[in-house]
Amino acid sequence: MRRNFLASVCLVALLGACEQPAVPPVSFNVVEAGILEMRAALDSGRVTSRELVRQYLTRIATYEDRFHAALYVNPRALEEADALDRERAEGRIRGVLHGIPVAIKDNIHTTDMPTTGGALAFDGLVPPYEATLTKNLREAGAIIIAKTHMTELANWVAGQPTPMPGNYNGLGGQGYNPYDPRRDPRVGFFDGRPVMIVGGSSSGIGTTANFWAANVGTETSGSILNPANWTMLVGIKPTVGRISRYGVIPITADQDTPGPMAKTVTDAAILFGALEGAAPDPNDPATAKCPPPPGRDYTPFLRADGLMGARIGVPRAFYYEPASVPGEPLQRGGLNSEQMRVMEEAIAVLKAQGAVIVDPADIPSVVDQEKENNFLLWGICGAGFDVALAENCSIVFEYGMKRDFNSWLDSLGNAAPVKSLTELREWNLAHQNAGSIKYGQSTLDHSDEIDLTRDRGRYEADRAKDIRLAATYGIDEVMAREKLDALLFPAQLGAALAARPGYPTIIVPFGTVPNAPLPPFPEGFAAKPAPFGVSFTGMACSEPRLLTLAYAFEQATKRRVPPPAP
Repeated sequence: MRRNFLASVCLVALLGACEQPAVPPVSFNVVEAGILEMRAALDSGRVTSRELVRQYLTRIATYEDRFHAALYVNPRALEEADALDRERAEGRIRGVLHGIPVAIKDNIHTTDMPTTGGALAFDGLVPPYEATLTKNLREAGAIIIAKTHMTELANWVAGQPTPMPGNYNGLGGQGYNPYDPRRDPRVGFFDGRPVMIVGGSSSGIGTTANFWAANVGTETSGSILNPANWTMLVGIKPTVGRISRYGVIPITADQDTPGPMAKTVTDAAILFGALEGAAPDPNDPATAKCPPPPGRDYTPFLRADGLMGARIGVPRAFYYEPASVPGEPLQRGGLNSEQMRVMEEAIAVLKAQGAVIVDPADIPSVVDQEKENNFLLWGICGAGFDVALAENCSIVFEYGMKRDFNSWLDSLGNAAPVKSLTELREWNLAHQNAGSIKYGQSTLDHSDEIDLTRDRGRYEADRAKDIRLAATYGIDEVMAREKLDALLFPAQLGAALAARPGYPTIIVPFGTVPNAPLPPFPEGFAAKPAPFGVSFTGMACSEPRLLTLAYAFEQATKRRVPPPAP
């Protein structure tokens, strides 16, 4: 089901139904424009915020039906732009994003637009309170022009045997990648899913397609880094707690975090600072963990010479080359030849820029041959992991969803359309004919089987093992031993490791590789090349250092290529 009002909102503006103040001739184009460019144009009077919004709405009206980037477009965006233009004319500048249109994921509360998580059960839900990050964006002067498409409930709905494709939801359907927005033609996959993965559960579609300047995603395990990789964006997956989660539909507070997605490291850094609170949020205790820089300004860390002398580790085993797993006859992981070519080129760039490459810098828990100490044998229960092997997986997601989702529903009060995870599952079953659960709801079922009292001991033990294998005996150990500034991962492949302890990662666009899934596309089908970025991962609160490395790498390469014209 698509939102017909998306186009109608835009056309109202374009046809002049809204009263428009006189503006100077337009000498600015939003396509591929960065936030600093927009700020300079606004400051000089070359463009108004109204004009920025009008151009973006025009693009949404023209191309939304092809890409499915938005679940909701703000019908008051032009009014908000006019108000911010008046404030600018009066010399009042709210903050770093004054008059800049951005989008936020549709699991982030707004009180002037619905927040649905892409679920039919929440269609039209307007929460009774705003997310803290929404308030921070408004205080910084941002215009929230839209709520982005997403994988339904952050991809915690349907796992095996029929996993939900990335960026699909029952409310808006399937999102499509601007780098190849066709449907998958393969037998068994021809159900509307994209020929090129979009990633999930956040969406970078609209930022890549120039529907807005940048957007805010959320990640529990890969849901910023994965879509940023596939839509050739910079994504910052922060330390858990760096940005408040209050007012964000949860999976588990142990790993959930919002974060920015943008075309450049500079834009991502600007948005990152605007999202972070000046002081800890009393509604999210984790926000006391990492103190922000002065003025929440991350741009001083953006140095073109930032790679000189930096020590960067290459975790070869599993992430680059196949690794032996205790008790298994076959090795796991490793890159194909094209992916390896991209990463070896990236490593060469780092060396040329003065970085010290520590290779290999293997993750201890990845190469350990004791089953109890091997991270690769420690999955996530309910997320495609064989439930029959439940003792070899963590129930943190399942437990957290039951605990935190029900708590979120309670916070909605009378606005909540269902009162519990159980009621949501029952509602979905009753509305299957309307498309509520096209791919089933196996992960919701697994979460609802959790007993928060009975299973608490197992949850606490699993959470401790997550931290031990991913952090203490994982990232922490190798970084301390080799005195590393960061670990270099291919694309988003390190996301699951860093997500367990809530550590930060920044992904930067870099190369492309053939889009060659298995089973292969039909003979004669010419798939377009797929983006393949590089990621810098560090320990808690290391975002300033990671931004320095990511910016220096970006400036030395500048490999992001815009998608072809629609």
